[in-house]
Amino acid sequence: MDKLLIKGGAQLRGNLRVSGSKNSALPILAASLLADGPVTIGNVPHLHDVTTMIELLGCLGVSVLLDEKMRVQVSNADQRAVYAPYELVKTMRASFLVAGPLLARHGVAEVSLPGGCAIGSRPVDQHLKGFAAMGAQIELVDGYVKASVPTRLQGADFTMDLVTVGGTQNLMMAATLAQGQTILRNAAREPEVVDVANFLIALGAKIEGAGTSTLVIDGVDALNGGDYNVMPDRVEAGTYLIAAAATRGRIKLQHAAPQTYTLVLDKLREAGMDVQTGPDWVSLDSHGKQPKAVDIETAEYPGFPTDMQAQFMALNVVAQGASRVVENIFENRFMHVQELMRLGAQIELEGPSTAVVTGVDELHAAPVMATDLRASFSLVIAALAAQGTTQIDRIYHIDRGYETIEEKLTQLGAVVQRIS
Repeated sequence: MDKLLIKGGAQLRGNLRVSGSKNSALPILAASLLADGPVTIGNVPHLHDVTTMIELLGCLGVSVLLDEKMRVQVSNADQRAVYAPYELVKTMRASFLVAGPLLARHGVAEVSLPGGCAIGSRPVDQHLKGFAAMGAQIELVDGYVKASVPTRLQGADFTMDLVTVGGTQNLMMAATLAQGQTILRNAAREPEVVDVANFLIALGAKIEGAGTSTLVIDGVDALNGGDYNVMPDRVEAGTYLIAAAATRGRIKLQHAAPQTYTLVLDKLREAGMDVQTGPDWVSLDSHGKQPKAVDIETAEYPGFPTDMQAQFMALNVVAQGASRVVENIFENRFMHVQELMRLGAQIELEGPSTAVVTGVDELHAAPVMATDLRASFSLVIAALAAQGTTQIDRIYHIDRGYETIEEKLTQLGAVVQRIS
């Protein structure tokens, strides 16, 4: 099992190009199942989760080709299978997003209940309630969701009980080929939802309201093929900005889409960082200063993203002063706390969702273990700021969501080595 060795103490400095968004690429690949013609998807990140989704599409009978620029060419000409096996879906929650497209296009889907990071309960009940509202019959048999519809999904007015990005994406995809109009209320507003909507619109879907809490989808008979480029990864961008701040460095990100994570940029400014933005770039300069502690509280978009909570906690660990970190989206998402404390962090938990962080002037290397995707990079940030060489185990979590981490960190002046 691979590990990372990180020699801390170097300030991250340099320029970096932000990869395509993992959280857009996965649902967009699933949405390609809806197209009658060939689809080419550009700016797809080279990640383990993307490889898993491509493998799943192959199991469903889709022809998938990749070129040297990681442009994914998808053809559904011979796609007939509707069974998504546990062996693939168990490793990645986003695999369940094939359910909506399969049900809409073929009238039937048999998809394993999903897996992914162990960060608490993330049920798919809203997906299933929405499918049922559109006329699908739902059965849960031996860990599989079996969904079917006699003729065609029917448009419905459906209000989700809670805001769910995956549920919004899955139901939106299903509704594109439903008969009549579907209204999805209490919909997620994340930029990745907008990106999936824009992809579907590029193929001929009729969707209004993306980026708001109400989506209106008028079903069409078929979607065409087309070309589309995935949006930049706002989580990766925010992560590297935070890493530069924690190491008292400076960084400039290209292909960065700063409008998609403005609250994170505001929090970095609050931490004392000099943050500048342009149409497609972001720069951060710490001017060599220790960051200031900043309170954060996660919330649905446009609030502070849960996917950057662990990274910002790592920044607060080496900041001046004390801060409170409140996690409102997922339970059990403080598993990185104990690992950060092994490096010398001072963190006290107040119940399951609040951490009080007292910044320290110096961290010291220690062996640590990654526990989930975003928590794993919080350990990378802390290791970069620590004295000595830190070994991070179970980095397959990092490979699920961060492209070529060693190359990018080395490009910024870090001393990083992958070992087996």
